[in-house]
Amino acid sequence: MTKDQVLDFLWSHADRSVSGEELAARLSITRTAVWKAVEQLRAEGYLIESAPRRGYRLLSKSDVLSAPGIEKYLDGPGLRLRYEEELGSTNTVLKELANRGEAAGLALAAGRQTAGRGRMGRSFYSPEDTGVYLSLLLRPRLPAAEAVKITACAAVAVAETLEELSGRPTRIKWVNDVFMAGKKVCGILTEASLDCESGQLSYAVVGVGVNALVPAGGFPAELRELAGAVFPERELPELRCRVAAGILNRLWRYCGGASLADCFEAYRARSLVLGREAELLSPGREPEPVRVLDLEPDYALRVRLADGSERSVHSGEVRVRPLG
Repeated sequence: MTKDQVLDFLWSHADRSVSGEELAARLSITRTAVWKAVEQLRAEGYLIESAPRRGYRLLSKSDVLSAPGIEKYLDGPGLRLRYEEELGSTNTVLKELANRGEAAGLALAAGRQTAGRGRMGRSFYSPEDTGVYLSLLLRPRLPAAEAVKITACAAVAVAETLEELSGRPTRIKWVNDVFMAGKKVCGILTEASLDCESGQLSYAVVGVGVNALVPAGGFPAELRELAGAVFPERELPELRCRVAAGILNRLWRYCGGASLADCFEAYRARSLVLGREAELLSPGREPEPVRVLDLEPDYALRVRLADGSERSVHSGEVRVRPLG
């Protein structure tokens, strides 16, 4: 599309103004087409200044999250997207739609969340302009006991997308957090409804929150030791759109069919906890020191307790002790 060509050119020349004449010549389009493309980009929220005899300049390499921006990178057959500038929680809204009978494949993305949620009722910090917040509705043929596979595949989908776009390695902290350079950059929350007659899931809503960039002013004081961002600066045009679409494409491919793709080896290879001393955190219990021995095929952790006994852990969280 002409608009995308203009955006890419302005992005790659953001250090200077580009005349309409140069844009038209370099892109083999008319100056009227250049003007229309610039107006379309401005309407989507891109900050483009213009001045007589100097031309156009993209300010601050602005990165706008939008439905058209995400959709042009989507390639999963059956994926459908809704976008809102602001929502309380993408998971909450999508669960309401699922309960009304919405078909699988609907993705809901938001520029900002005012009531983002993590596991165990925790809030999820969701500022505008720097994060990616989305949820995907699935209707897998899956027993409720195997729902953890959805979260595991979601973690792999996120990890692979972030690695591809950033060129930096990721690690996964059991079961649902993605880390880069020792800091958490993504949280995942899977919520499901059970069909009591069949014992299988009626639906699952997978929510993903990614810290793509550092928020203006940095992370809140209580999060600075834990939270990090994927990109040190805006390194690509439509960076957040690419992140959102990449995650949705992979998540739909791994979880949207009749059966889940096998993500076990990809998940295990990125484990942050294997072979580590850690604390097992369970609701209503004191933290329990363990050594993580292995990840089992059902994504349970095999751990050794302080008394030397071993057991498989299927729920809860682990807090990894610092290395060294």
